[in-house]
Amino acid sequence: MEKLIALTPIGAVLAIAFAVFMAMRVLKAEEGNSKMIAISKKIRQGANAYLRRQYTIVFVFFALMFVVLCALAFGSGGKIITYFVPFAFVTGGFFSGSSGFVGMKIATAANARTAHGASVSLNSGLRIAFSAGSVMGFTVVGLGLFDLSVWYFLLKYGFHLDAAAITSAMLTFGMGASSMALFARVGGGIFTKAADVGADLVGKVEAGIPEDDPRNPAVIADNVGDNVGDVAGMGADLYESYVGSIISASALGVVAAQKLGIAGDTVVTIPMALAGIGVIASIIGSLLVRTKENASQKSLLGALRRGTNVSALLIALAAFPLVYFMLGKEYLGFYGAILSGLGAGVAIGFFTEYYTSDTYKPTRDLASATQTGSATVVIGGISLGMLSTVAPTLVIAASVLVSYFLSGGAETPALGLYGIAISAVGMLSTLGITLATDAYGPVADNAGGIAEMAGLPKEVRERTDALDALGNTTAATGKGFAIGSAALTALALIVAYVDRISELDPNFQLDLRLTNPAVLIGLLAGGMLPFLFAALTMKAVGRAAQSIVFEVRRQFKQIAGIMEGKAEADSAACVDICARSSLKEMILPSIIAFAAPIAAGIILGPNGVVGLLAGALVAGFLLAVMMANAGGAWDNAKKHVESGQFGGKGSENHKAAVVGDTVGDPFKDTSGPSINILIKLLSMVSIVFAGVVLLLHII
Repeated sequence: MEKLIALTPIGAVLAIAFAVFMAMRVLKAEEGNSKMIAISKKIRQGANAYLRRQYTIVFVFFALMFVVLCALAFGSGGKIITYFVPFAFVTGGFFSGSSGFVGMKIATAANARTAHGASVSLNSGLRIAFSAGSVMGFTVVGLGLFDLSVWYFLLKYGFHLDAAAITSAMLTFGMGASSMALFARVGGGIFTKAADVGADLVGKVEAGIPEDDPRNPAVIADNVGDNVGDVAGMGADLYESYVGSIISASALGVVAAQKLGIAGDTVVTIPMALAGIGVIASIIGSLLVRTKENASQKSLLGALRRGTNVSALLIALAAFPLVYFMLGKEYLGFYGAILSGLGAGVAIGFFTEYYTSDTYKPTRDLASATQTGSATVVIGGISLGMLSTVAPTLVIAASVLVSYFLSGGAETPALGLYGIAISAVGMLSTLGITLATDAYGPVADNAGGIAEMAGLPKEVRERTDALDALGNTTAATGKGFAIGSAALTALALIVAYVDRISELDPNFQLDLRLTNPAVLIGLLAGGMLPFLFAALTMKAVGRAAQSIVFEVRRQFKQIAGIMEGKAEADSAACVDICARSSLKEMILPSIIAFAAPIAAGIILGPNGVVGLLAGALVAGFLLAVMMANAGGAWDNAKKHVESGQFGGKGSENHKAAVVGDTVGDPFKDTSGPSINILIKLLSMVSIVFAGVVLLLHII
């Protein structure tokens, strides 16, 4: 039954082939009139230019890290880290970046086509945007499974390594993927939200002109930001979440197999084969996303739900024979763990939708707060975000408990921990379609901007706004999946770190009692890190947004005829400001993510590192959920007002809603989604540099 590992490369091929098929469907659609094509070209050029500059900086970082890892590997004779580590690190980063790049390319090709499709019907716009999102989703899972397959077969059949050595080496390309994802999320997030905040504050609040008005020089930068942040950054982010969950489950499976005396290859195969099956389930679900031509927004959401629910059901059915035939009926508890992960993902998606969609009471109440000004909107949004952490926390806690005990953790803790890790794989097994419903949102947002700038009929903008509002909800749900899986994966990686310490030095005795000062200090430092990280990224958005505000104000004052539409705004200047600011500001937060666990290890030792990882996991999970949901609610509260409620567009209530939305922008698209990468990257770095910590630690 170990031959089922073949499902992994088969899944990779199917995912990439389906991504190509959907890309061809998008490119066959009509792009619209010459003005729409010209605007789309500007957005595409800006996005390409930014990614070239970002990847140049990231290349230097990866080159330096490659040299450091080679020195550790070859200098220690492969004892501190193996010879495969530097190369695995590079491939992880390469494929993570490639996932985002491919998604961005198709998104910038689909924006004008979606706007043109929306001029025909709401359903036509949805199908083009969802097809573009599918390219992103299936590229991520396809490249992830391809990278996993290459390394697994190379190490097993090329170098004849056992399962323990294979998973130890493969953990490193998770570090490379997380590193690339952090740069992409932070840099892209700063770019997009600086442009968005700057454009809204001067255009909508001060000048009183519509959103995406072509007279606003920051509008093109805002649309570029949707692609480099919400598409390229998100693709790299979900790639590392996906492969990270599979690798951590495989690593813990090897430990569990050693305790039970069964073949390690079997437990490594299960999460990888499950991911392969997930591709097939996601393809079937994606083909079911269709509506009638006169579809309402409610039926659009129903169509997306139908696709994701069918995919989850197919995984639930297919996982049973996978576990039964590979491990036997005595280990069917692992099937329960997979169901637990699937159920947790669905539950987190529901609660995220409840707190962020304007079809439910929390966001509608937030919209009503606009009647008393922007201060009450900000207060209401923060309190909503804090309240929204309760349900996901209980869901994750229940999933951990159920997975642990169903998998046999009461008798054999190693089995329970493997069950927790495999529940994370279950949660992300349908990532292909989950990410497709997430990634279509930025495409719809861009389409709305193009419709406004190209002067298309009012009903076209109304349709793209409906798609965008739905995209805000699905995007928030996608962030919920990423954050929830990050919590489960990070927990598994903490256990993997403990096992790595024992493997490197069996004589070292970990003392993880809370009364141990090293553990306590580590917990406090780890709990502080997400807040430090969020503060740095939020402040970066604020500084960059200020530069955009000053530039837009300058152009409104100094370019004669700009407000009358007789002179063209200098959009290139705003794109350049956002690019320079984001590339500069992304460096410090990324360095902290690498330096913190190494510094903690050298000062506090392995005990302190475990405390650091645990503190970062708890604080990071809660802060990420709070920021993502508060930001999503602020955004949809604004759209609820713009739909005609509480005075509609241009009213004082609308201006208050816009202020709330600008506060929420860096919450949901910069700091919040970056934190889930942070908590996993801390663990990955700790595992890779565990040998260094054992040699140099002070306490």
